[in-house]
Amino acid sequence: PDSGRVDAPPRTAQAHVFQRPAVLTRSAAANVKFVLAVHGVAEPERSIRTDRALLACDLSGFRDRPARTLSGGEQQRLALACAWACEPALLFADEPTANLAPASARAIEQLLLRLHGNGTTLMMTTHNVAQARRMATRIVFIDGGRVVEDRPADAFFKGPESAAARAYLEGETL
Repeated sequence: PDSGRVDAPPRTAQAHVFQRPAVLTRSAAANVKFVLAVHGVAEPERSIRTDRALLACDLSGFRDRPARTLSGGEQQRLALACAWACEPALLFADEPTANLAPASARAIEQLLLRLHGNGTTLMMTTHNVAQARRMATRIVFIDGGRVVEDRPADAFFKGPESAAARAYLEGETL
């Protein structure tokens, strides 16, 4: 872009969850505490937020377990716990359910929707049309590196305006 403006909260009010969660060689609780320490959260607030985030993400029973021994879905929930603990205004989620079993993917979706319900703006990439239908309020459809549609989700799914979006929804490529 060579013009325009982006209004976003400061980086300290943003969190990221990636397709492949980055977990440290520490316990699940220590992963969350580390992220909070980096964000400048001091004790005892750090411990309070860690416990709250692990509980919210159904990981309380794994708090002392080495994070790298958790399953893929559990590691993704841990990544969400780290984000949740930071209480972000904006959460970027890049394909957060890719390569997860359907039950794990739905659990991640529910956690993301709870975060959104708590006031966090969610910006998520997905190739999963069913997931986008379940979760999106707005669709920004990108084809060949260019935004070809930016519309409310209901309008997008009722009748995409671009040939590329129509083809994608029909399971074809141009």
